[in-house]
Order: sequence, then C-alpha cells, then structure tokens
Amino acid sequence: MKDVLDSLPAARRRDEAMRLMARFADRTGLSSSQEAQRYLWTDAFAVCNWLGLDRVTGDERHIELALRLVDQVHHVLGQHRPDDRCSGWISGLAPEDGEAHPTRGGLRIGKPLPEREAEAPIDERLEWERDGQYFHYLTKWMYALDQLARHTGQPLFNEWARELAQAAHQAFVYTPRHGGPKRMYWKLSIDLSRPLVASMGQHDPLDGLLTYTQLEATAAGREPSLSSAIADFAAMVDPAQIASADPLGIGGLLVDAHRVLQLKRQGIHVSVPLEDLLIAAELGLRRYCAQPDLRLPAAHRLAFRELGLAIGLAALERREWSEASLGVRSVHDRLLPYMPLRNTVEKFWLEPEHREVAAWTDHLNINEVMLATSLEPSGFLIIPPTRAN
Repeated sequence: MKDVLDSLPAARRRDEAMRLMARFADRTGLSSSQEAQRYLWTDAFAVCNWLGLDRVTGDERHIELALRLVDQVHHVLGQHRPDDRCSGWISGLAPEDGEAHPTRGGLRIGKPLPEREAEAPIDERLEWERDGQYFHYLTKWMYALDQLARHTGQPLFNEWARELAQAAHQAFVYTPRHGGPKRMYWKLSIDLSRPLVASMGQHDPLDGLLTYTQLEATAAGREPSLSSAIADFAAMVDPAQIASADPLGIGGLLVDAHRVLQLKRQGIHVSVPLEDLLIAAELGLRRYCAQPDLRLPAAHRLAFRELGLAIGLAALERREWSEASLGVRSVHDRLLPYMPLRNTVEKFWLEPEHREVAAWTDHLNINEVMLATSLEPSGFLIIPPTRAN
C-alpha cells in the first residue's frame, strides 16, 4: 500500500472509513445477530463516526446505526453484567424509569472481567481488564450524546448526557478527609459506591471542564444545571501539569484545543487558555518524537494510542484556526511540522501485514473504529452549532 494516503482523495478516505465501520457494526452485534459486544470508549467514537458519515454522504442508514448503538449501549452498559449478582439498571431505577433515564447511574466500561471485590487486593495488571466506571469514558459518551443532540436537534440526547454528567460529578469528585482542594477518583465500581483506583491525573478534570461546558451550552438553561461541577473542574485543572508524552494524551490535548476554539466561536466561555493546551501538546510531541515508538515493528505498538494522536493532528488541519488570535496562531504554526505524523500513522496501520499481529487483532474494535475516525474525522471533531446559534 505504498504511499496510499499521499494522494488519497476524500472519497477514498470516506469509503475506507465506511468499510471499517460496517465491519465493526456486524462484528459487535449492531447490524447482525452476533451477541452484543459493547465497550464505552469505542462506541462513543463510533457514534461520532456515523454522524460524520451521515453528514458527508446524506445516507440516513448512518444515523440509524448511531441511534441503534446509543440504545444498545444504554441497555448493555447501563445495566448490570450478566455474571453479576445484581440485575437491572445500575442506577437501581425500576425498569420503566430506567428506560426514561438510562444514564442516571452511569455506564459500565465494558471490560471482560468483573470488577474487583471490595476486600480484594489490587492487581495492577488485572485491573486493566476489570469492569467498573472510568470518568474519561463517561465524558466521551456525554460528548457523543451531545453531538447527536446537536446533529439531530433532539434535546433528549443532551438531557441523557447531562444526567450522566451529574451522576459522574457526584461520584468521582470528592474532598479529601484531611481537607484541602477537591480531587477525583480515576476508576469507580459499577454502582459508583467505591473507588477501584483512587489516583488522579490532570486530563480527567480537563475532560470534565470542556465536556460539561459544551453540555450546558447545548442545554441553554435547562435543568439540571452543571455550573457547580464546571467550577469544581476548573479549580482542579493546572495547565502546567497537563503535558503528556503519551500519543493518545497528546491527541486528546489537540482535540481539546480545537473544541475550545469552536466553543469560543459559538460565543461560549471556556475557562482554560487555548494557548496552554497547544503549548502542552507541543511539549508532549517534542518528547514523543524523541522516543523510538514510531520506528518499532507493529507487534510492539498500540494502534489506538497512535491513532488518537493522528485524530488530534487532524484537528490542527481545520480551517477554524485561521480565525484564532495572533497568539494562538503563533503556537499553532509551531505545531505544523508535526502534521505529517498523521499520514505516517495512518499509512502504517493501513498496511495489511501490520493488521495481522496480535497488537492489532487483540484490540480490533477500538483499532478499526479509531482508524475510521482518523480517516473521516468530521463527526468527532466538528461541534455543530446549537439551533439557537
């Protein structure tokens, strides 16, 4: 597949993205009789991908798949695992109330193993495979629901996103027993009653700040208000600590910067300096490119993390940057030399032999969906204006 993307027209990129998404829908039980395989992070990207494909093709089958996926995620990940001693909605709501408010108790990650028992010691290796709830997965789903609300004009999806946001804030944000500033848990139990991993990074509060701000803007004053949660997240974000040398983290910062740019263009105040996000991404890119990761063979690489970076680099290509302030454009221009990395990553993972290794096949769903996002990123990157705008 030599130089396949160097001259690949938009239609070819779109068609490859559609092929990848069709395979995903069939393989995970969305468009087939296969048992439903739902995983919250992957499914959030998938919803956005189908919104983008609906926008560029006008084929309503894509929006139908997005709607079907939302319903399936809520009925699978909004309810207890089949091997759990509990059953029904994890919110504890009665069946009919759970149908009306499927996100009120949060949503499971969708990991293969059950969550760790309350008294069991933590095994860091196994914990990655155990179920529970991640805040940064919940914010991805909130974002997908809000994108769907803005795309369709149906406020119900924003209402579900805000109910999820309210539940997540109440559970994940806490004040330490010894006092001091509020903090966040990284991973909670399925019922949100206890922490499974108590450590905190900077990207969770940043995710909360940006996502909740967008949800509030879409809601245009409807309840429940997220203003106190937004204030909590803003107080926790330290721009000096958000840089990361992880490609997925760097890509997330670039996407976040583009989100801030778009929200500001829509007249929405965001209490994090756009320049700080770009500067942190620049620092991370410098560190990442000094490492040998992109020169390793496929068997020693994680595609979805690299594709997260590629998606972030796609955000740098958007025309909205030309309307940014002089200071923002100055930092943006310093990032332009890194943009060919998107092409490098996509070309590598489009090579058939690179998709035969266990590093690809063991994470097939997330890898293919995020490759589709990188190839056709508009559904994930573009925040449609609200009807009021």
